[in-house]
Amino acid sequence: MDENTMTKKRLTVFLLITFLIAWAIFMLVPILGLTYGQGSSIIIVASAMFAPTLGNILTRLITKEGFRDLFLRPSFKGHVRQYLLVYFGPTLLIFLSAAVYFLFFPGSFDSSLSYVKHLAVVSGKTGLTDDYFRKTVLEQIGIIVLIGPVVNIIPTMGEEFGWRAYLLPKLRGFFSDRKALVITGIIWGLWHLPVIVMGHNYGKDYFGYPWLGILAMVLFCLWLGIIEGYISIKLRSAIPAAMIHSTVNAAAGLPLYFIKGSYVSLLGPSITGVIGAIPFIAVAVVLLIKAGKLSSETRIVPEAGRK
Repeated sequence: MDENTMTKKRLTVFLLITFLIAWAIFMLVPILGLTYGQGSSIIIVASAMFAPTLGNILTRLITKEGFRDLFLRPSFKGHVRQYLLVYFGPTLLIFLSAAVYFLFFPGSFDSSLSYVKHLAVVSGKTGLTDDYFRKTVLEQIGIIVLIGPVVNIIPTMGEEFGWRAYLLPKLRGFFSDRKALVITGIIWGLWHLPVIVMGHNYGKDYFGYPWLGILAMVLFCLWLGIIEGYISIKLRSAIPAAMIHSTVNAAAGLPLYFIKGSYVSLLGPSITGVIGAIPFIAVAVVLLIKAGKLSSETRIVPEAGRK
């Protein structure tokens, strides 16, 4: 079997394992009669984040590929500035995303934090002062800025060891870097399909449910996947992608703290909405353009049948 055929086989095995394991885990939520986003369903869904890692490892074992080129070296030497940008840049983009959303919908901005107060009441906390809520939000922002890139890095690495450390390098053997980045992002988005149907990120009460939610998630994963994939290629490591992913998971809902009244989740204020994601989209477009100039030295796979 030639190298091209073997690589295609490995891609097929990886995708089958990754999707089947994750979707089987996701489906435990309705099978067990659980409510998505509550109780043990959170643990079940979080465990599915390790399916891409299992896909990577099992594919290497099944196809006797071995464990070279794992994309796990941090590559700190000579890349301190890039890692500082990875550490603080996504948080800055999330703050900027909130500002952009509220520029589009200024009437939705609420400095009194009524949404946060509502959450407190729902959880049974009453009699809390405005100072308490302001302090809580400031503390949350501080935590995100200081440890956002590492607070979720174990589960996010569970995904990135599959998407950015295995799928993306393999696709780069058949496609240009631009196409490989786009295809990886789309696949990543479709992987979320069962949980989007369950209400992940967008709920269920929106026009076009669930198809517009699925489309919105694919687009979000496309923008974010381009950013994560580009830096992974540049630094030859999936660790920066996991750091970005960790920050996003920690802070994606931050703009909701300042929302007033109803909102359309497909638009924002979270960065998973189309308007909320505008700063991420802008960065992704710039990096996608730059991806056409990535050095061939960053390749670790043969350019097999590249299109």
